[in-house]
Amino acid sequence: MRRRHFLSATASLMAALPSAEAWAWPDQPIKIVVPFTPGTGPDIIARFIDDRLSPKLGQPIVVENVAGASGNIGTQQVARAKPDGYTLLSQVSTLVMNASLFKNLPYDPVADFAPIGLTALGSLVLVSHPGQVPATLAELEAAARAAPKILTYGSPGVGTPHHLSMALVETTMAIELVHVPYKGTAGALQDLLGGQINYMFLPIHVAAQHVRGGKLKAIAAGSQRRLAQLPDVPTLSESGLKGIDVDMWYGFFAPKGTPADLIDRLNRDIGAVLETPDARRVFEAQGLIPVTSTPQALGEIVAHDRDRWADVVSKRGIQAG
Repeated sequence: MRRRHFLSATASLMAALPSAEAWAWPDQPIKIVVPFTPGTGPDIIARFIDDRLSPKLGQPIVVENVAGASGNIGTQQVARAKPDGYTLLSQVSTLVMNASLFKNLPYDPVADFAPIGLTALGSLVLVSHPGQVPATLAELEAAARAAPKILTYGSPGVGTPHHLSMALVETTMAIELVHVPYKGTAGALQDLLGGQINYMFLPIHVAAQHVRGGKLKAIAAGSQRRLAQLPDVPTLSESGLKGIDVDMWYGFFAPKGTPADLIDRLNRDIGAVLETPDARRVFEAQGLIPVTSTPQALGEIVAHDRDRWADVVSKRGIQAG
């Protein structure tokens, strides 16, 4: 009996000890892959964390931009990397959107990655030209039901969060609008300001300046709560789409199989960086809010959103260009 208790206690102690990798980690530079161009949200977040995490870990951290194929090239690179804590991924919610938009995707957003934690949220706002008569979500719904496929909305391209957010609104309301895709935000915004298109989801830091200047009208905030920049604008949920939000989330990932103790350490150290006043100041200038989460919570968000956006893509018949 005593031997059995001794063996059980020893096994429990061994399970609680860090892995061999954790004892030595990090003893070489760490790479953060950003699967988008410099200046994008995942890039800004990665470089902010890089500057403040490197001294804490005592090793250089290199941010590598591997852009292309809507983020799929860099993401695949991390999915195939050695799971040793030396290759990380800074991603955004397009990670799960792409799973439905692209056939034969060379990675699985759930099966091929170990979530580390959330890093930020980015809110979108549904806006219209000030002269647009349907000026509330209820009025938009009524007008679209009376005359389907007349009202238009723009986006930076097919399959972008801006596009899928409006497609979710269409699906939930069972209405038909006309999607006008552009090659980037600039052209779409210009036509929205000029009244050539009727509606669009825009990032809060872009939308707020034009709303305050009277050049655009804010219809609904795409977040779970009202936004500090536009406190009088109701959320989608408050406007009748109960439980609906289109916040873009950002997070860090490692290749599947990375030891759990390394994931937990990265989660704690990155979280400490994100909880500083400096993080809020830098992120808010880019329309982002720094947030943290457990690895498990991010994993649940990834699984849930993969199914949510797959449903929208399927029902709207959306195909990536």
